[in-house]
Amino acid sequence: MRGFDLTPYRRSTVGFDRLFDLIENNSRLQQGDNYPPFNIERLSEDRYRVTLAVAGFRTDEIDITAQQNLLQVTGRKDEAQGDRSKFLHVGIANRSFERRFELADFVRVEKAELADGLLTIELVREVPEAMKPKKIAINGGQLVDLNTSDRDAA
Repeated sequence: MRGFDLTPYRRSTVGFDRLFDLIENNSRLQQGDNYPPFNIERLSEDRYRVTLAVAGFRTDEIDITAQQNLLQVTGRKDEAQGDRSKFLHVGIANRSFERRFELADFVRVEKAELADGLLTIELVREVPEAMKPKKIAINGGQLVDLNTSDRDAA
């Protein structure tokens, strides 16, 4: 990925520092190691799925850690496992890994499953009610929840 200058955007925006820092850090730290391969899917407006190909790993060899705005998946393989001197060709990667995914605000891990060599992590974005937009009435009227007013009227 080529480096690019975000200075013009930083000058004309307020509060997007974290986003610009993520972009700059990600472009600076691009790793040549793409192990394990993964997919990121958007299932709906507020649901996502991350799938990692972790063939040869058992559930007790994989750790998933979710903290604020970060999902970290770590696989630990015992390097002394098995006698590799008998192999004529080793094409199946059998090494430890660590993958990090930056998460948006209010995104949490719903569940994780390991089946057929694929680790699937389901994510959901849940915006708190206090953060959802509300219509403000003029002259002391009631507040209207913009998320439900259209559905209730129909």
